[in-house]
Amino acid sequence: MADGDTAEMVRELYEGCYRRLVGQLFAICGNLGEAEDAVQEAFVRAVEKPRRFGQLDNPEAWLRAVALNAVRRRYRRANRFHGLLSRTGVPETTTAGMSADRVALVEALRQLPYEQREAIVLHHIVDLPVREIAVQLGAPEGTVKARLSRGRAALAPLVHEFADDAEEVNHV
Repeated sequence: MADGDTAEMVRELYEGCYRRLVGQLFAICGNLGEAEDAVQEAFVRAVEKPRRFGQLDNPEAWLRAVALNAVRRRYRRANRFHGLLSRTGVPETTTAGMSADRVALVEALRQLPYEQREAIVLHHIVDLPVREIAVQLGAPEGTVKARLSRGRAALAPLVHEFADDAEEVNHV
């Protein structure tokens, strides 16, 4: 694929999946600005290496993986920074233009450990199967399943939809 063709593909992907990717990352990190920055960083990486990007089978999955890695890096740095300052402040969530349900879901997700939050968002919001989540996160499928189960159980008292899932698991 020629560089011009790849540039056009990146443009089309940006128009078609930027908002979806930002929404997914926002659900994971709880900060709209961080989510936007991470997705933009992924697109910059795609533009920097057009030939490599043009050869990908699933460019949106690659963009999501790059953005997730950017969020993880920032999350680790922020944790180190807050540890050094001996503070336990949580960054503010930007909620302009978001529905109350969406804000409530993100607030509930922020109460989960990061790994569970990633798994829940990728499975329930991005709608990826466990196998694909395992590949994206570089974790065994059993680990992903455990994170999903624990995350759902933790969300059950906070989010009605997960309470239904928890009841089904308890009655089986």
